[in-house]
Amino acid sequence: MRNQFLLTDVRLFAGVSDEVIDHASVWIDGRMIRFAGPSCDLPEVPGDVPRLDLNGRFVMPGMTESHAHLSYTNNGPTELDKTAVEPAMVQSIANARLMLGSGFTSAISFGSVHRIDVTLRDAIDRGQIPGPRLVASGRDVGATSSNADLHPDHARPQIEGLGMLVDGPWAVRRAVRTLRKNGADIIKLFLDGEGLSDHAPPGELTYTDEEVAAACDEAHRRNMRVACHSRSAAAVKQAVRFGVDVIGHANYLDDEAVEMLKRNRDRLAVGPAIAWEIKLLENCESMGYSRKAVEDKGYAREVDETVIAVRRMKEAGVRVLIGGDYGLNITPHGTYAKDLQYFVELFGMSPAEALLCATRDGGAVADPSGMVGTLEEGKLADLVVVDGDPLADVTVLQDHERLSVIKDGRRYRDLTRDNPYLEPLARGGANESVRQENLEPVLETSG
Repeated sequence: MRNQFLLTDVRLFAGVSDEVIDHASVWIDGRMIRFAGPSCDLPEVPGDVPRLDLNGRFVMPGMTESHAHLSYTNNGPTELDKTAVEPAMVQSIANARLMLGSGFTSAISFGSVHRIDVTLRDAIDRGQIPGPRLVASGRDVGATSSNADLHPDHARPQIEGLGMLVDGPWAVRRAVRTLRKNGADIIKLFLDGEGLSDHAPPGELTYTDEEVAAACDEAHRRNMRVACHSRSAAAVKQAVRFGVDVIGHANYLDDEAVEMLKRNRDRLAVGPAIAWEIKLLENCESMGYSRKAVEDKGYAREVDETVIAVRRMKEAGVRVLIGGDYGLNITPHGTYAKDLQYFVELFGMSPAEALLCATRDGGAVADPSGMVGTLEEGKLADLVVVDGDPLADVTVLQDHERLSVIKDGRRYRDLTRDNPYLEPLARGGANESVRQENLEPVLETSG
């Protein structure tokens, strides 16, 4: 008999619109949603289906992390590909568990050390480990002297780590084919650079049009999608022109770039990944830079430009996704929901708009078949029960003790208990036992 249960007395944010339905019910049948809506419209439910009264708690779709680096081990950028595959794999398993426990039931990989995310995806899909539905990318693809080319020639690591450095259209095609052979779902290209990079700053295109066209053509012919790192207007326009599906960053936009994004808004999406810039400015010393040095590299301006860019994209109807380069030492795993706070406080979105970016829009990009991102009959049962109201205070989603996660109709608990990066209150403190007792009805199945 399939696992079934009925959640009653729910405040339902289905993700279809900004509407909240009070006194709602959600009927989960196996992996699927059988009903989600007002309790007065609930069809007859067999008497032997367990009922869980949530006493008015908030229920929302699982969120999507659109710029995921599950193989990153909370260290600095130049250290990422110096970690051997074995410890990186172990840490990735812990990161996947933590991401799911944070309420993110889907993720789009934006670059992986080694090919860890492919193996991780398969283990999650087989049910061997808990984690989000993962769109795997494998290693980054970048040109010589791109931002993927992290190390000076005299100090290259002797292991194949983060980047595949390939030059020329046919070499790029071969890299895409290699990623396809190794099981990737999406490829990640570096089209321009980074402020901290002396040899590849933003705005300096690191691939020619011919190389980008070759990558996109080869990926799409092989049923893969394409993501990219594009900070400048020039790199964004190059991405749009040749068919990139998910654009990372898009910090600096001119009128032409906004218009191109608008014309292609039905087929692409943009993830600004603003957490990296904000946390670099706040924690520059941990990266070995003074505040003045980071500002001289343009990061304060980059935050300001990103705020303008996101507001323009929103006005143009372009889908803007949650996901902030988490997994570095300044943006550690487990802090993914900070992005929703940035969307509200920096980008001027309402909490409901930020939730729609994290659920409906992210889900549609992670799974173009339309099975995740909203709570509707016939869709996969990926949802989060919140002890609080994200529409009143979106930061409640950062407190993992207030979240109960259901993925594929299976209930999980204690996935974040050992996360050292949470604030003391988020680890529970004096209120921990109260919160766990309050959420126990939907936490009874351990992950």
